[in-house]
Amino acid sequence: MKKIQILGTGCAKCNALAANVRAAAAALGEEIEIEKVTELSEFVSFGCMTTPGLVIDGTLVAQGKLLKPEQISALIRSAPGA
Repeated sequence: MKKIQILGTGCAKCNALAANVRAAAAALGEEIEIEKVTELSEFVSFGCMTTPGLVIDGTLVAQGKLLKPEQISALIRSAPGA
């Protein structure tokens, strides 16, 4: 099971990214664990300087943009262990 973390403070873009992650996982038929990370110190530990950030299995794959479900699906498929 993949672990996806949404890095953000709870803003509209962060919430929309979380919804798009759920949509991408459903489209792929993937079972994933989604975690919202709101602590600034954790953002920095991933190297994320602009929210929202998207982390798949511990690797920061996007930051500062609201990805569409199709883009997230591609990232999930190309993640190590996919």
